[in-house]
Amino acid sequence: MSGRRSERRLVPAYMATGGRAAPSRNTFDRLTLLSAAGGPLPGRLAPAQRRLAELVNGGPLSLAEAAAYLVLPVSVVRVLVADLVDLGVLHARAPVPRAEQHDPRLLERVLSGLRAIR
Repeated sequence: MSGRRSERRLVPAYMATGGRAAPSRNTFDRLTLLSAAGGPLPGRLAPAQRRLAELVNGGPLSLAEAAAYLVLPVSVVRVLVADLVDLGVLHARAPVPRAEQHDPRLLERVLSGLRAIR
């Protein structure tokens, strides 16, 4: 025996959701941006929900980042996020689609043109 503790969790990750495997809404992907809705947290939150709400209170995070900070699978965090959005504790915003993002080359040309005006 090496004396090292096992890296295995004592409680399975799905227990953070009360055993549920599917979120109440299926609109969240890994890049969904989460932000706090503001106001006090309800007293009836489960420990994992409370940790997530407190984590996002520090500033917006993507769902994948929140999962990494909580050391939980993304699928579990999706269920937690759905619950917190339903309760009005979190706001979730879809990421900006690639087609709507600005072209960096165009922005560089505009910046160069503005510098040339001086």
